[in-house]
Amino acid sequence: MRITTWAEYGLICALHLARRAEAGPVTGRDVAAREKLPGDYVEQILLRMRRAGIVNSTRGARGGYALARPPAEISVRDVIQASELTTFDLHCVSHPVDADRCAAAENCSIRPVWMLLQQRIDEVLESVKLSDLLTDEASVRHRVGLPPYVAAPDIPGALPILQG
Repeated sequence: MRITTWAEYGLICALHLARRAEAGPVTGRDVAAREKLPGDYVEQILLRMRRAGIVNSTRGARGGYALARPPAEISVRDVIQASELTTFDLHCVSHPVDADRCAAAENCSIRPVWMLLQQRIDEVLESVKLSDLLTDEASVRHRVGLPPYVAAPDIPGALPILQG
């Protein structure tokens, strides 16, 4: 699985709407400006999320976008699937090595591994709701079962280290 710009921006937009759920609709341009995202992406993502029933749109001077349901009822999977149009690209389906070899009727010992991975990814993404992400990183790490973040030593370009 690869988290694309569509998925990441989709979550940022959904979280923006979740944080201001009580304030009423907000325009796509306002979301883009406040989150420092490209306006065209944001408008397309909000349109996709509207079609998926995650956000509602209101026309007029005080119009814009708002979540269609409470943040506790919207999963990360919902947002990614709406933004990206899929959560996991089953490569043997979308880009088969060979049409005959990768046909559903053919016996493939690799396909079940990809299918299991898709299932597990979807389970994890479904288990995390927007409301879970409205807290700080330490709380989210605890919620999803990750150890606390420990900064890497002062090595340029070093990645964070998971301690556990």
